[in-house]
Amino acid sequence: MKIHEYQAKELFRKYNIPVPEGSVAFTPDEAAASAEKLGGYPVVVKAQIHAGGRGKGGGVKLAKSVDEVKKVASEIIGMTLVTRQTGPEGRLVGKVLVEQMVKIKREFYLSIVPDRATAKIVIMASQAGGMDIEEVAEETPEKIIKVFVDPLAGIQAYHCRELSFGLNLTSASGKKLITMVKNLYRLFIDYDCSLVEINPLGVTEDFAVIAFDAKVDIDSNAIYKHKDIQEYRDFGEEDPLELEASKFNLNYINLDGNIGNVVNGAGLAMATMDIIKQAGAEPANFLDVGGGATSEMVENAFRIILMDKKVKGILVNIFGGILRCDVFAQGVVQAAEKTDIDIPVVVRMEGTNVEEGRKILADSGLKLETAIDLKDAAKKIATLAA
Repeated sequence: MKIHEYQAKELFRKYNIPVPEGSVAFTPDEAAASAEKLGGYPVVVKAQIHAGGRGKGGGVKLAKSVDEVKKVASEIIGMTLVTRQTGPEGRLVGKVLVEQMVKIKREFYLSIVPDRATAKIVIMASQAGGMDIEEVAEETPEKIIKVFVDPLAGIQAYHCRELSFGLNLTSASGKKLITMVKNLYRLFIDYDCSLVEINPLGVTEDFAVIAFDAKVDIDSNAIYKHKDIQEYRDFGEEDPLELEASKFNLNYINLDGNIGNVVNGAGLAMATMDIIKQAGAEPANFLDVGGGATSEMVENAFRIILMDKKVKGILVNIFGGILRCDVFAQGVVQAAEKTDIDIPVVVRMEGTNVEEGRKILADSGLKLETAIDLKDAAKKIATLAA
């Protein structure tokens, strides 16, 4: 689950991580009131969406008076903000963070993420703060410092010193960074985060170390443990189809292709997507209905795929185990009866009660293509969709 910058900074304050004073506003008038509370100008007005690179897209602006705050806020709220992380479709801005401006002497990048390759937690830092870290990693990877922490042992003082020395900080700023990193790591662990990022992390003239930005992603599978932040979820920022799928416990991720696929099992779904690409087409989604899917879940899976106007064909790949082939076939028939399937559908089924499942589909009168194996199924759907 992604959260907004202003929400991430609420968590930062809870863990004594210094951030500028500020508050969220949903209208230009609220933004003006927030600015007046800060007690001085200029202030920064920042669009709140689940994406980085907002400044380059026009979503972060300075305001030197209350009238200018209103003007800037009215320009940002309601705009469709396009950044490198939103894609060309952009995101609609519904709120802004109004924050005091603090002069930065030096800018840095700092983040904490899990590293699957080493089964450790990696803390990354760079003196190239304020830039897109993707560009830094691609063009000057030597500027990124990586410190690996064993999650069983936890963060140690030498990890923090390595970061401080690598960033070439003064003694005064280095001590403050060490304290911040320890607190940031504790937040990362306590809230089951998949990412904590500060860009930029700033050092001021008086050697204070402040998080001028904040990005926090939390493992969705752990949200049930954190009732205090469940209200942070912003449904307006989520993909509508993914949101609909979550209501029925379907593991669905929307993609850019034109071949929808319904599969039981995450590994089989990944393999199905690969074979679709090998056949010359592009998958429109990842969809794992799960081993214990019911006919109703299968029906909802079809309904959600058909809501995606990019989809020109559907590939069904089912290996009957816990989800028997006859149960799945009943779900397909139910889906066909309740929805208007007007695009090609290719079905490949094997496993428990496969003959019963094939008979249900054959007797249904539906226009379905059957396939010998997965390779054959992918070729057929790619041809039919084209």
